[in-house]
Amino acid sequence: MAFWDWLIVALYFVGLLSLAWWVIRRGKETADDYFLAGRNLGWFIVGASIFASNIGSEHLVGLAGSGATSGVAMAHYELHAWCLLVLGWVFIPFYMRSRVFTMPEFLEKRYSPAARWILSLISLVAYVLTKIAVGIFAGGVVFSTLMPELRLTIGPTMLDSFWIGSVLVIVLTGIYTVLGGLRAVAYTEAAQTLILILGSVLLTLFGLAKLGGWSELRAALDPDMFNLWKPLIPPGMEGTWEPVKASDRIAWYFNWNYPWLGMVLCSPVIGLWYWCTDQYIVQRALGAPNEREARRGAIFAAYLKLLPVFIFIIPGMISVALAKTGRVPELTVMVDGNGEVIPHAAQAAFPLMVKHVLPVGVRGIVVAGLLAALMSSLAGVFNACSTLFTIDFYQKFRPQASQQRLVWVGRVATTIMVIIGLLWIPVIRGGKGLYDYLQGVQGYLAPPIFAVFFLGVFLKRLNGKACLAALIVGFALGLFRLFVDTPVALKLPGFENGYPEGSFFWIVNNIYFQYYSALIFIVSILVLVSVSYLTAPPSEDQIRDLTYATVTPEQRRASRLSWNKWDVIHSGVVLGAITLAYLYFRG
Repeated sequence: MAFWDWLIVALYFVGLLSLAWWVIRRGKETADDYFLAGRNLGWFIVGASIFASNIGSEHLVGLAGSGATSGVAMAHYELHAWCLLVLGWVFIPFYMRSRVFTMPEFLEKRYSPAARWILSLISLVAYVLTKIAVGIFAGGVVFSTLMPELRLTIGPTMLDSFWIGSVLVIVLTGIYTVLGGLRAVAYTEAAQTLILILGSVLLTLFGLAKLGGWSELRAALDPDMFNLWKPLIPPGMEGTWEPVKASDRIAWYFNWNYPWLGMVLCSPVIGLWYWCTDQYIVQRALGAPNEREARRGAIFAAYLKLLPVFIFIIPGMISVALAKTGRVPELTVMVDGNGEVIPHAAQAAFPLMVKHVLPVGVRGIVVAGLLAALMSSLAGVFNACSTLFTIDFYQKFRPQASQQRLVWVGRVATTIMVIIGLLWIPVIRGGKGLYDYLQGVQGYLAPPIFAVFFLGVFLKRLNGKACLAALIVGFALGLFRLFVDTPVALKLPGFENGYPEGSFFWIVNNIYFQYYSALIFIVSILVLVSVSYLTAPPSEDQIRDLTYATVTPEQRRASRLSWNKWDVIHSGVVLGAITLAYLYFRG
């Protein structure tokens, strides 16, 4: 990086820390202010903060890498902007009426205290396995690509740029997150959103210019890279309605890289869990003053969520095209002698593009956007972790704790989570890919959570015993899969080549993660419904206002007054844009 690039990055940090300090000085040392920004966030801050929290390491590093290896296949996940509309129109009325701090707290109101503790534990484990560890890992990838020569010797140990970058990302993010809470996180994320979008758009435009335009991108890559619908057409059935042999059809269902059956059954479950019930995301909406601001923030975030396909996946594809055509020789490290993409090398597609495609000055803007995404994502999960631990665990055992004490405990909890996350980095480095790792872990942990939330607001017959049973059974199935996968991912002694072929553990390890996720979801629903109808129903007092069947006419009227025709129109525009994307990316 040149002097002007470093100057821009320095100005970014100065501006970010100045904004954070201004916000921190306005805050108060109370739990409501630290964890929910005093419930005073407007729709723009809510929406931008949701987007910035989501668009973190797994997108800048993992999603661009996925675009380089698999084209637009992962766009299925990124076109989940419609899930934010479900948050705004279905769940936010219940969340805002209940005035909860956390999602597990809502589950306690709907089901039982035990359900709250189980979900808090599941959420904390999920954040350690995904958000914190993956965020740290991606920070290391960015630094090792942009500054590979960076080294630091501590005694007999020499740290490379990967580990130096991982630690730096944590420290810089922790400064304002620990001090300012959600208010500092939300306002800095709103500013980081603008920088992130500007930088990523510039990278896409300069990459296309270097390649020669969109038509050259289409010409350089296999048409399947642009096809979201190819998995819908089994081999041998192109252009015909003749059936293929059952064995071929079964092999296609279960061996395709991103099979349509998995996308249909699993990706919506993960998407709805993440956008509608995950503390990491919903906490921003809980910081809004009322239902109107929270819903409009969700709709605004849905607009922003349409961007990643074009500013993260497409740059990954551009990097492969530049490598295959030889227009940027430095990118050829991503492909082998036959022009095939090397998956591990493709994880650095985005930072490689930044380093070798962008001119001086512009590179600094995009690097600032990279850092903005990495820091905003980590800041969001740090704040979510501290909120869950402090409100759902510590305050339960110490109900008389002062407001200042609760804030202090939240800061300590964040530090502990970071240390645990660091210990998980070797697991991620041994996996097939950053985004695959993330989706796999989420696929194992999300189904039971989504089941109890989604069915809970529609079926008033579901009770606390059933919720607890579904969470325990679903969580156990997910942890079992992680237990089986981890030795192979780490390549521990004796597991370098995986499990013996045909053995039980080999079968479990090789079941496609989306199918295993669908299995967990089905089992969780069966347990939830069956246990509910085998035990006593919940009392009317307990579920009042928490299901559609128990909402009062006055509450329905208040919700109706919180939106107008423009909220409906903008929601329709989002759905229309998603439809157009699916129609275009059909090969």
